[in-house]
Amino acid sequence: MLPITRQFEAALRIARELRAAGYEAHFAGGCVRDLLLGREPRDYDLATSATPDVVLESFPRTFAVGAHFGVVLVAEGDADSHVLTEVATFRSDGAYSDGRHPDVVRYTTSAEEDVQRRDFTINGLLLDPSHGTDDLRSAVIDFVGGVADLDAGVVRAIGRAEQRFEEDHLRMLRGVRFAARFGFELEAGTAAAMRRLAAKTAAVSRERVRDELTKMLTEGQARRAFELLDQTGLLAEVLPEVARMKGVEQPPQYHPEGDVWVHTLLLLSQLEAGCPLTLAWGALLHDVGKPPTFRRAPERIRFDGHVEVGVAMGAEICRRFRFSNDETRQILALIENHMRFADATRMKASTLKRFFRLESFDQHLALHRMDCMAARGNLDNWEFVRDRYFAIPEEAVRPMPLITGRELIAAGYKPGAAFKEILLAVEDAQLEGAIATEEDALQLVKERFPVM
Repeated sequence: MLPITRQFEAALRIARELRAAGYEAHFAGGCVRDLLLGREPRDYDLATSATPDVVLESFPRTFAVGAHFGVVLVAEGDADSHVLTEVATFRSDGAYSDGRHPDVVRYTTSAEEDVQRRDFTINGLLLDPSHGTDDLRSAVIDFVGGVADLDAGVVRAIGRAEQRFEEDHLRMLRGVRFAARFGFELEAGTAAAMRRLAAKTAAVSRERVRDELTKMLTEGQARRAFELLDQTGLLAEVLPEVARMKGVEQPPQYHPEGDVWVHTLLLLSQLEAGCPLTLAWGALLHDVGKPPTFRRAPERIRFDGHVEVGVAMGAEICRRFRFSNDETRQILALIENHMRFADATRMKASTLKRFFRLESFDQHLALHRMDCMAARGNLDNWEFVRDRYFAIPEEAVRPMPLITGRELIAAGYKPGAAFKEILLAVEDAQLEGAIATEEDALQLVKERFPVM
């Protein structure tokens, strides 16, 4: 049965208007796939024989976002709560000399011709909106065997896989993502083409690669996605730093699960759908500094300085993929602080409270728990930190300063670099609970930092 949502009803009205004017119009692509899988589509796209100029003239509010490629957005509703439907004209593409866009786009009236230039069979299905039946399958138009592949749980390129991937190199990553998301297998020929052409992803913009990888990490099947990336050779091309984790041994007394790659996969398997992208990337990269710092010492395997090296490597990866400053800052903070939990039970109260001040501390807690569960499963440190984090009130973690530079000047101190050291000592004592008033603070200053 077709779902009744605002997005569906808007797309259905547009399709009916185009059909009433004598054009073909069908639901197309991912929405049809999701409906057949029993999933709620995120949006509903239409494919039509109407040219973009016809679509633009047929509806009061339209946006020619990709008119050169036959794509028009049709808006319904007011400006505050409108629904956008993507309407694409049937087309047949020429060569793709840049590995992303067709050099020439030719509009066609053939729905079958349009489907043949799409990426995967499961995304090449059309749905006749006028069928008028609750039986979805009887309304599906399938020129490429997509229904059979959905039933078999297979991601298969339409036509020749090499040609599809030469047209748009990002399709290789998309194929991995679809296989992971739905728990499908990559069809053998499709996977083989990925292995042969994996190096082509170097020509794809880093932002597009980043977005695909982020989706893989946050759709709830991150481990499977990265296993497939590795099996197809794509991982070594897009994230060679992560590929180098394979075979890097770890001390078995701390990591009975195996090497750094296995440990990282076990973390990825714990990422839930919809998790913050910073947490997901932090989980992926938290041990990225281990391969270059591996050392087999007499007593055990060591990774001296792997956190510092990992932060530097993480910064380069974030720069390469053009993460925002805020995203980069959080990802690097997760890498930098993931080992601090081991010292938590020995931290002074002031140090622990400053630890709690880390932005989005809940992500640090989540990463450490996953890190533990991917190793020996010992959650003692995590439980200690979690319990105190939720027990200590916010005003005790970030108390109002007892004194500032103004009070120091009034007490006879000259402004200068020493003020930072003095105020830090006062804050330490305040966080430790040793002082609680301005008078206490000034007395502490006089005793530790006498006026010269």
